[in-house]
Amino acid sequence: MAKGYVIVGLSGGVDSAVAALLLKQQGYQVMGVFMKNWEDEDSDEYCSSRQDLIDAVSIADTLGIPIEAVNFSREYKDRVFSYFLREYSAGRTPNPDILCNSEIKFKAFLDYAVGMGADFIATGHYAQIDRADGVCQLRTAVDSSKDQSYFLYRLNQAQLSRAIFPLGKLLKSQVREMARQSNLSNYAKKDSTGICFIGERPFREFLNRYLPAQPGPMCTPDGKVVGKHMGLSFYTIGQRQGLGIGGPGEPWFVADKSVADNRLIVVQGHDHPALLASRLDAMELHWISGTLPDSTRAYSARIRYRQAAAACRFGELSQDRASFEFKEAQWAVTPGQSVVVYDGQTCLGGGIITG
Repeated sequence: MAKGYVIVGLSGGVDSAVAALLLKQQGYQVMGVFMKNWEDEDSDEYCSSRQDLIDAVSIADTLGIPIEAVNFSREYKDRVFSYFLREYSAGRTPNPDILCNSEIKFKAFLDYAVGMGADFIATGHYAQIDRADGVCQLRTAVDSSKDQSYFLYRLNQAQLSRAIFPLGKLLKSQVREMARQSNLSNYAKKDSTGICFIGERPFREFLNRYLPAQPGPMCTPDGKVVGKHMGLSFYTIGQRQGLGIGGPGEPWFVADKSVADNRLIVVQGHDHPALLASRLDAMELHWISGTLPDSTRAYSARIRYRQAAAACRFGELSQDRASFEFKEAQWAVTPGQSVVVYDGQTCLGGGIITG
């Protein structure tokens, strides 16, 4: 008898393919769902959804599991993309992958799966879930170079209780080898690095289709004009490439945005004081347990993906806002990005950086 009915989000990539493989080997009744969440310019050279669907169907056929394609594009535009554009318009730099997980993969997809009678959903995320005494803890993956707990910090207890992450204890190299040994056609397929569900395309060109360009001056902190920007939305704090500022000395970096007068603040040198901060503020807080952490304890936090968690403490903590004080200054703190808090290997939650 099957251990339970699980619907796997099959993206066409190797990670979700091996997740489905492992669940079938473990005795679950497995079905695949390919999520189509972006329809604009489907013929665009950067949109790989057709090939991804072909790959997902091929994997399902090899594994002998049924698969359906489900369209969540309306939910994606309403819940994720509209927020994405609002944040960029306000001069902030959002992380759509985080909202995509909480609103699409673990809400729209989860609702669909439950409606289909599934006990669980599964994805190819590199993370772990510990279940004890009716409480789910989100834990980091064994493969620290692939850990994706940062992107999952907005999940709640109801979502985690229905989720399975089969890859949490595996290295990426092991996943590819499993796929190769099981004759999965995508075992060598490269990982996607584009915007969630939109794909890999020139970002400035893509954003310009939805937001009007508003050029303005690039200035040093003391007001000296050193160049011209194409619109604040197209830049992020810490950006070095694409500034077009020549001259002698160290490279230039984006240090700040002045939305009120449409100025992009730039500085020279990676370690310029304007790029370093020992404190940050955050709002839109979410805690996985449903309760606030102990504000008197020391923790660690990441202010971006692929960054080692840095030692910190709460300076202030309430239901709707928090301030963080770091032991060592953090580089390029970026409003709109997320600060994610860890207690050892346990992801507690986090919030959106405001400054």
